[in-house]
Amino acid sequence: MRTTGADPGLFGPQSVTWQLHGDPMMWIAGIRALYLQALHPRAVRGVTQNSDFRRDAWGRLMRTAHFVGTTTYGTTEAAERAGARVRKIHRRLTATDPATGERYGVDEPGLLLWVHCAEIDSYLHVLRRSGFRLTDAEADRYLAEHRESARLVGLDPGAVPGNRAEMAAYFDKVRPDLAAGPEAREVDDFLLRPPTHPLLVPAREVLWRRVAHLAYASLPPYAHELYGRPAPAPATVTRQLRLTGLLLRCVPARVRWQLPPKHILRAMARLGPGARPAPYKLGR
Repeated sequence: MRTTGADPGLFGPQSVTWQLHGDPMMWIAGIRALYLQALHPRAVRGVTQNSDFRRDAWGRLMRTAHFVGTTTYGTTEAAERAGARVRKIHRRLTATDPATGERYGVDEPGLLLWVHCAEIDSYLHVLRRSGFRLTDAEADRYLAEHRESARLVGLDPGAVPGNRAEMAAYFDKVRPDLAAGPEAREVDDFLLRPPTHPLLVPAREVLWRRVAHLAYASLPPYAHELYGRPAPAPATVTRQLRLTGLLLRCVPARVRWQLPPKHILRAMARLGPGARPAPYKLGR
């Protein structure tokens, strides 16, 4: 039951986004997004030339997760503040093309659109493929809802793909601009071997590499070709994603949601227990 007068935020409990973003497979989807985003040379230079991402990669990943959590489950005011912060940071940053010497802003609409589409497509692709049940109409609703998150980072919502057909057309159009340049190789190397304490190296090899390999395997075939590393057959990848999803979803949601910064628990405290994200609520 919703608390009287409480702000549901940009999306609200009736949205596909609200239900989808509470799923634990979002972490694997986020890693897939990093792999995909790195294949746009101009976009990935904006990251590598403006931050020591190898030293602060975990911080960057957590800041992205915090932004997604705030815009999904936070109040409208909190989401707008988060968007304003991102736009302010992007306005100050530039990158240089080493081949031409061209200096350009990282807030170019084309670059922001690529980052947005790679991220949202990854969320939708991984969760559906791992067993999160969404109809095609609900998948289209999800993409349409994220014209709002695109607005937050400075994009014109009308220029952002709002359904699966438009998203597919966008990727077809941008495909010739993609390449696995030095920066993409650097991201790939980091994702396979992130810096960690020597005592944790065995755990990294056993656990993290499996997660990174699965995220990589879920990329589209053209991404595998660009990176030059094969992936298992699609049917095998789908089985692995479904098994991983099954295992992660066995962890009680209340346990998972205790991890900081507890966006979902705060949203439920604000709106009432009926705001709890759950896949079965879709289609009601």
